[in-house]
Amino acid sequence: MTISAAKLNKTEVIKVYTQTAPIYDIWGRLTETRARQKALAFANIHNGESILEVAVGTGLTFLEILKANPKGENIGLDLTPAMLAKAQTRAARSGIHNFQLAIGDAYALDFPNHSFDLLMNNYMFDLLPEKDFIHVLAEFQRVLKPGGRMVLVNMAKAERWQHNFWETVYRTKPSLLGGCRGVQLVKPLKQQGFKQIQREYISQLGFPSEVILAKA
Repeated sequence: MTISAAKLNKTEVIKVYTQTAPIYDIWGRLTETRARQKALAFANIHNGESILEVAVGTGLTFLEILKANPKGENIGLDLTPAMLAKAQTRAARSGIHNFQLAIGDAYALDFPNHSFDLLMNNYMFDLLPEKDFIHVLAEFQRVLKPGGRMVLVNMAKAERWQHNFWETVYRTKPSLLGGCRGVQLVKPLKQQGFKQIQREYISQLGFPSEVILAKA
């Protein structure tokens, strides 16, 4: 299947997600909840681990990471200040204080090699140009410990005819989907040398997601 071209640049992505931050949780709960739950199951977090979430958004997954890892290291990054502010509020209300949230760019992570046991990333690669997949995956691999786990969630290429609706929306007005389009990450993961790759296709409200577990 051909992957559609990314249509929003980095500046446009920040603008779109600044505008949608106040209502993003509604969309997330309607279309992404099942995929996020599967991602957390794949992650199999053990309390005391070092965990990085890239593209933390409003903190829907980050909150669950905190609950599972209150004694560990929990770091979340996002490109959009408005989304990060919502994540900060959500995390602070949890009563768990062992976390850091900061502006960060997946293309250049400001951490030493082999820093994390687990890296999580939700609905970000579906925004990126396909030519950049390997570069970002290499950066993720760099900060993971040998054998460390990575869990990715993305809008998937439709595998059932009714899921093509969302691709039509993207082609018509990509900002309505926050710039997301269906992608496939298994092949670039293999090219980058990730191992023990598991993938599950999940649909919620007809919105297709892929959830992937891989090891560095």
